Amino acid sequence: MEKCRMSANLARFASTPGAHLTPDGVHFTVFSRHATAVDLCLYNAASPGRETGRIRLTRGERDLWYAFVPGLKSGQLYGYRAHGPWMPQNALRYNANKLLLDPYALAISGKPDARASMHTPTGPGFFPGAHDNGPEALKSAVIDRDYDWGDDKAPNIPWRDTVVYEMHVKGFTRTHPDVPAKLRGTYAGLAHPSALKYLKDLGVTAVQLLPVHQHLDDQFLIEKGLTNYWGYNTIGFFAPHNEFASAADPQAQVREFKDMVKACHAAGLEVILDVVYNHSAEGDERGPMLMFRGFDDRLYYRHDFDEHGSNYINITGCGNAVDSANGPGLKLVLDSLRYWVTEMRVDGFRFDLAVTVARDEKDEFNVNGQFLTAVAQDPILSQVKLIAEPWDIMRFDSYQVGAFPEPWRELNGKYRDTVRRFWAGDEGSTAEFAKRFCGSQDVYGGNQRPALSSINFLTSHDGFTLLDLVSYASKHNEANGEENRDGDNANHSISCGVEGPTNDLRVNRLRGRLRRSMFATLLTSVGVPFITAGDERGRTQKGNNNAYCQDNEISWLDWNTVDAEMLEFTRQMLAFRRAHPEFRRTEFFDGQWTPATGLPDVAWLEGNGSLLCHDEWHDPARTTFGALIAGKPPMVLLFNRGDLPAPFILPGTAGCTWSAVFDTANSQSFDTQKIPPTAGGANLTVNSHSVVCLKLSAGILGLTMAC
Repeated sequence: MEKCRMSANLARFASTPGAHLTPDGVHFTVFSRHATAVDLCLYNAASPGRETGRIRLTRGERDLWYAFVPGLKSGQLYGYRAHGPWMPQNALRYNANKLLLDPYALAISGKPDARASMHTPTGPGFFPGAHDNGPEALKSAVIDRDYDWGDDKAPNIPWRDTVVYEMHVKGFTRTHPDVPAKLRGTYAGLAHPSALKYLKDLGVTAVQLLPVHQHLDDQFLIEKGLTNYWGYNTIGFFAPHNEFASAADPQAQVREFKDMVKACHAAGLEVILDVVYNHSAEGDERGPMLMFRGFDDRLYYRHDFDEHGSNYINITGCGNAVDSANGPGLKLVLDSLRYWVTEMRVDGFRFDLAVTVARDEKDEFNVNGQFLTAVAQDPILSQVKLIAEPWDIMRFDSYQVGAFPEPWRELNGKYRDTVRRFWAGDEGSTAEFAKRFCGSQDVYGGNQRPALSSINFLTSHDGFTLLDLVSYASKHNEANGEENRDGDNANHSISCGVEGPTNDLRVNRLRGRLRRSMFATLLTSVGVPFITAGDERGRTQKGNNNAYCQDNEISWLDWNTVDAEMLEFTRQMLAFRRAHPEFRRTEFFDGQWTPATGLPDVAWLEGNGSLLCHDEWHDPARTTFGALIAGKPPMVLLFNRGDLPAPFILPGTAGCTWSAVFDTANSQSFDTQKIPPTAGGANLTVNSHSVVCLKLSAGILGLTMAC
């Protein structure tokens, strides 16, 4: 009977990649089609530089190599050596002197930096490196997958109620005074009650974590005394990044991540992971040999093959592109996603350079391609939140905003750029601003996408913070060591007359007003709002718009400094959005009259009280307009991006009364006593660079105006 059980386990695990712990030992399985032999190397956790055993794997079906090692326990460290041809011109780069990570490793041990011993010289006249890097190489760890989730329950917040808060696990609590010092900057730090209370009090519903998959620090950054802080340099698609854990033991690190998810769920917060499946940290042919390159470079990566040999297709700007259209790469990505949902219980994903992942076998973006089709029919993945960064680089079809199919949502770069241009005072931006405010129906409506397809954002980790957006006309990335050449030059930012910090009260008031106006726009627009951690507190990166390598005060939240007025305004705006379903619409505006209200769902107003007509929208000098939103009660938003106050005649007759809800011109924006109730047909002055919101508090409103 025991023999039969062992045989059944062997058959099961021999077809399932990874290291599978059983009461009797560990089953190891790894993929390689072109290898001639694969060795499993065992290491002791107490002395990870010393190899304690080596086992030759057996080749089974579907190019899977396997072995069962009795007696091994959780915490066992291991790696692989793949033997085979060294033929770089054919995308075959086997080198048994390099210890390889298990692509399915659930945890990784060692310091994740791209040390020289990981590299293998390539190119004409080069041969595989002779240095055996086993002692210093990163090691995979065997993990016990059992965990007591207790009464954990996913919040399952609908898209209409979702507010995404993008953060870095380390940067969010690294200086938090109420988090114990040993937990700051870790998964446990994020799970601390003080951190979760802040998020709940703020009013967000989901934390979107910058990459938490195990990543590598680039050699060129280490040489400059920097690191890959953002983490878009993955080497472990199943492993939580070990440096974000307060625990040193790999098993404890995995449990700490699960504890964090469990704590977020208990606080009513969803957990969304920023995932990087478009490329790996192995880079181009000059990069380190860590996993895919050593097991099967030809199948895991996209290549061009011509008479001169093979070249990596670099559509990510990072040297390689994972071949998610090919069987091994596609399976790995899907298995990884399902693992994070089913075993780590995360609630969704934001896909970095999602266009690369969605490319087909011809390297073309394809909505009916392998990856998007597989996700759409997957009973697990199709039910979680899926957000695409709908572009990659360096190809004719790289920009795909609006092209992803359901159930995907997209980061709307057009929203970001247009709202920035409008509030920066760009001429001719008003008509497009209104389109973005209304959910970008011109982008999503033609593909029958829902109104909540747009993830609306003003800033993200990549670029200026909100404060820097109104404090710097130019980027200041000198700290990155690239002579300010890196980072985007097209930021649609303004300095308000002074580059950087100033004691000029007039300038600081204008910056505060612009930030409040942009935030008010974000939280009243149709779509899903996305907030970057710290924007609500006045966080600055000192003008750095590409702080990917700044693991220091430039990137961390400063919990000792806060713009209290901006923080309170953000909390109040989020509460306002929650209280008014008309600003959490699930359908596009259609301008049709609604019998229940006697009003169209939206009416656009000229400053003189008449309806705004087509030609007037496209007046390049236009700085003002109003939006009358049908609701219970009806509300009107009055926008003035100009440099001077503007008069508005409020809709309705003298029998109607409008009461102020907020005015972003004031630092205490929700202090409605500063704007007395105003009758319909009366004049209201809207200050420059501001948004005023009023609600109908008395009377019945009827519109009979025409263009």
